[in-house]
Amino acid sequence: MRRRFVFATAIVFAVIIIIPFSTFKVPPTAIASQEQQISYTTFSLQNINSPAVSYTPLSLKAIFKQVENSVVQVTRKIPAAASPLNPQSPNATALGSGFVYDNQGHIITNGHVVGNAKIVDVTFVDGNRYTAKVLTSDIYSDIAVLQISQNITQQQQLLSSLKPLVIGNSSELEVGDQVIAIGNPFGLSDTMTTGIVSGLGRLLPAGAGAGFSIPNTVQTDAPINPGNSGGPLLNMQGELIGMNTAIFSVSGTFSGIGFAIPSNTMTRIVPTLIEKGYYMHPYLGLKGGMLTSDLAENLTGIPATVTNLTGIFVDTITKNGPADKAGVRGSTTDQYSKKHVGDVIIAVDGHKIVRIDDLGSYIDQHKSVGDNVTLIVYRNGHVIDLKATLVARPSPIPFLIARSAPPSPIPHPP
Repeated sequence: MRRRFVFATAIVFAVIIIIPFSTFKVPPTAIASQEQQISYTTFSLQNINSPAVSYTPLSLKAIFKQVENSVVQVTRKIPAAASPLNPQSPNATALGSGFVYDNQGHIITNGHVVGNAKIVDVTFVDGNRYTAKVLTSDIYSDIAVLQISQNITQQQQLLSSLKPLVIGNSSELEVGDQVIAIGNPFGLSDTMTTGIVSGLGRLLPAGAGAGFSIPNTVQTDAPINPGNSGGPLLNMQGELIGMNTAIFSVSGTFSGIGFAIPSNTMTRIVPTLIEKGYYMHPYLGLKGGMLTSDLAENLTGIPATVTNLTGIFVDTITKNGPADKAGVRGSTTDQYSKKHVGDVIIAVDGHKIVRIDDLGSYIDQHKSVGDNVTLIVYRNGHVIDLKATLVARPSPIPFLIARSAPPSPIPHPP
């Protein structure tokens, strides 16, 4: 079955909540067809220097009361022409969730929640609604930064009352840990769902057709639905450990497997987004996949003593990209349409690589633009080291929102 990728924001017409069409949204007919799909959702964040809190688990009621004033509903207007389900409606809106990041009025949500909007509405649990400017949006991580903008008197009163979420350490998560999602599914504000961490280090295909996946996401079975996008995923101390961003469902419903951008990714990216308006993601410039036994049979020169070679095979290389300049070789196809595997990357900087997720997550978490990486490569019966210097990812224009990333001379991969 095909996998479909759709956003998980919701569109409201009067009292009817629907899922809006876009490049990555699934129409009702597709939802009913039992196809597999991924739906993109929303998130929240706070300062990495937040004071430590007790690691004694709190009750669900206590956590909800602790954070409910820090979670918001984010609403943007949809032009009538952009709403194919009801093109005559002048009041279509898309909604998602978000959270308070700091006491300067910054709100964090998903990039797909705000879309191309410059101004959105932010509504708190007490019903107070404020106008917020979309400062910047990073298409690579699906993170957007908003800032509440009111007159001076209103703003001073608001800023003094803001309650930023406390940021936890997502690297401490383990499969089986209990987690809590809070947001506005289907426009139903202040909704809490619970579950566990059901997987770590997942590679989430990017939204908006950008061609870059989001590495190292947190997988959860806490019910995530349209409107949850941008809302916080919390641990049992009420700390933010992820931003709910996407859902994957086999049944065609939206309460399947959820995915969240980890808090450590947010603490690394958001301050730079606020300061510079963009974040430079490191880029290697290759595509590949997990080495299977069938592909391994095509490798030449494997010593008899090597019975279980693991790693990722390199499929395609971006011309003049870091991997290309380092001498990495991609796969080829002969005149009989048979694929001949190129290099097999078995480690990076001494860290074993088994899945393509491993390579992406390592570079995303530990490397910056300009850093060197040493790829340990298996080629024709020999193990060699190749050194590559990472550059900034190429701009995925025309999908990129203004100021989302700096320009790059490296061409977009095919």
